[in-house]
Amino acid sequence: MKQLRFTALAAACLIAYGAAQAQEAVRPDVGKPLQAAQELIKAGKYKDALTKVREADAVGGKNANESYLVERMRIAAASGAGDNDTAARSFEALAATGKVAPADKARMAESISGGYYRAKDYARAMQWGQRYFKEGGTSGSMRTLLIQSQYLSGDYAGAARELTGEIQAAEKAGTPPAQDRLNLLLNAASQLKDPGATVFALERLVTYYPKKEYWVDLLSRMQRKPGFSDRLVLDTYRLSLATGSMSSASDFMEMSQLALQAGHELEAKQVVDKGFATGVLGTGAEADRHKRLRDLVMKRIDEAKAARAAAESEANAAKDGNALVSLGFSTALGGDSAKGLQMMQQGIAKGSLKRPEDAKLHLGVAQVLAGDAKAQATLKSVGGADGTAELARLWSLYARRKG
Repeated sequence: MKQLRFTALAAACLIAYGAAQAQEAVRPDVGKPLQAAQELIKAGKYKDALTKVREADAVGGKNANESYLVERMRIAAASGAGDNDTAARSFEALAATGKVAPADKARMAESISGGYYRAKDYARAMQWGQRYFKEGGTSGSMRTLLIQSQYLSGDYAGAARELTGEIQAAEKAGTPPAQDRLNLLLNAASQLKDPGATVFALERLVTYYPKKEYWVDLLSRMQRKPGFSDRLVLDTYRLSLATGSMSSASDFMEMSQLALQAGHELEAKQVVDKGFATGVLGTGAEADRHKRLRDLVMKRIDEAKAARAAAESEANAAKDGNALVSLGFSTALGGDSAKGLQMMQQGIAKGSLKRPEDAKLHLGVAQVLAGDAKAQATLKSVGGADGTAELARLWSLYARRKG
């Protein structure tokens, strides 16, 4: 790639050299060393070519065309030789003549930027990368070089802006953003200590390239936000379990206990069963405690079965929909999605709910777990400033990936 860039730049300069020669006579004192430089560039002997260019430049009384040819040849030779400062000076001299086509200026800026990048002068690589786009360049590889230069030079804010724009453009076009771009944005956001950019990157990583670590970070950030309600801990555990990001025995224990307290005995059994199946529960110093919890869950299931008919009757007779929503959610979580969703929808329609946003969140969660296509619309409708809306958005991301 490096040689291809140099070859393209050299070819453009040599073509221009021939055209300029044809337009106006060049004195032999200038023309001969430039012709020698041309042959040396073709042979890849860039440093020797620079020597010949300097010989031509030393000739006194050069006209405008001769000076133009000297600079044109110098930028090709200097770029190939890795003499980036000389190439940059020649670029400015050429640009000032008004004779260089925009496409050629972009090509020159690209070569100079690449040269500085290889020399690890990232600040100047960034400067010339920006100049490339100012001159009308559109190369994706140059966009990558510019962003990397910004990041490596410490311009994290600039890198974040470029990356965010690129990611949003990809999504608008219906294309998944590149994983390396998302990770670079995550790193830049970390350097900036920018929680907004961090969450922006994490949400897209869990959508397009989900990993346990991304979900753990995202859920942890959500719970640490001011105003996040403690009553949503069980809902957060549900998403953690669904995404495979819950791994500790204490979390499995707490989730199952919270599910029991909420009247979701079958959900508690699912959590305990998964803990035992994966070896998280049933081993270690607290193995007996884990088994006692499992026994308690089974006892509560039996008790709930005995009281089920009466509970449904009371829920249907109630003036508000709270009991129907809760019982329906428990039914859906227990595996009977069709009946559970119907009960929840009836409860929401009945109204007078204590927490209407929680009800919509739970309906959306039940729909996601059931594979119901209406889940996204339900989750999108969830409001609330205490964590319900944010949880709904994260469930929506999970559902999109799951789907």
